[in-house]
Amino acid sequence: MDRLRGEGGRWLLLMALLLPGLAQALCSVVSTSPAGFGTLSSILLRTTSQSASSTNAGLACTGSLLTLLTSNDHFYATITSSQSGLLGPTGDVIGYTIYANNSTSYPITRGVQFDFARNSIADALGLVGSPTVAKAVPLYLGSITGSNVAAGIYSDTLSIAWSWNYCAGIGALGACLGRDIGSGVASLTVNLTVANDCVITAPDISFGSAPVVSAFATVSGQTINLACTKGSAYTVGLSDGQQAVSVGGRRRMVSGGNYLAYDIFKSAGSTRWGSVGAARRASSDAEVNPGNGLGTGSQVFNYNARIYTDQATPPAGTYIDNVVLDVGF
Repeated sequence: MDRLRGEGGRWLLLMALLLPGLAQALCSVVSTSPAGFGTLSSILLRTTSQSASSTNAGLACTGSLLTLLTSNDHFYATITSSQSGLLGPTGDVIGYTIYANNSTSYPITRGVQFDFARNSIADALGLVGSPTVAKAVPLYLGSITGSNVAAGIYSDTLSIAWSWNYCAGIGALGACLGRDIGSGVASLTVNLTVANDCVITAPDISFGSAPVVSAFATVSGQTINLACTKGSAYTVGLSDGQQAVSVGGRRRMVSGGNYLAYDIFKSAGSTRWGSVGAARRASSDAEVNPGNGLGTGSQVFNYNARIYTDQATPPAGTYIDNVVLDVGF
């Protein structure tokens, strides 16, 4: 009697392993995690590819006994969108590429089925090889350089159609005990914020040498070049330097304990270029390409600089000052 119960137990166990109906649905379509590039300078975005990722692109799987996928198994993802990239508030578009892993080795073409079971991607994720831990499929993104765009919030919504069919368990003799088959569609949002920025070219001012203050020539024809974010309206200010006179507002260069007063004036005139209120210069006031920023093109601001001749000539020496240029949006 004991022997018959033992054989019956083994027969029942074998039948349980071979019944395909006992294979569980191990994968499912779930809510995604958004992918965000964060806030980026328009200049950095245009010149250097930026990365982002989503930890969950909508397909999650619990593990099974399977550790290596065969050529008959697949995890298809077909990614589409109504846009060609990240769309901004003025209609500008930032292009980006979608990748299947954390490298540029496996780009995913929109509208074309991509199989995560190939190239060991699913295996590397442990998608079906961790019986006790649920794993989700991530996606990786990289912006395409060259985008000359306005500041603002940019976004895209990806539709990801998942379809999977794989052996969900292997028996003692290597036979597949049952397949996990399913499909579904997930929605993934991608966002990026572009911040205003400028590339500034501002050469130093040199007055040269002279024996008396009246002999210093006006430094004319000087320019400051700014390439600021497309569509940005801004103002440009020059600080009073490090030794400015508190009364009268004259800038001064210093050598030891001696000072040489000078100033910087807008365009070719005698209006002082400063840092506050009307003393600043607007982007619309540029001599070359006046108006809002161009992004890839420069706007040119002319100025002249002069030594004040109504001061006593200070002792000989090398006189210097540092002036800060700031751009306000």
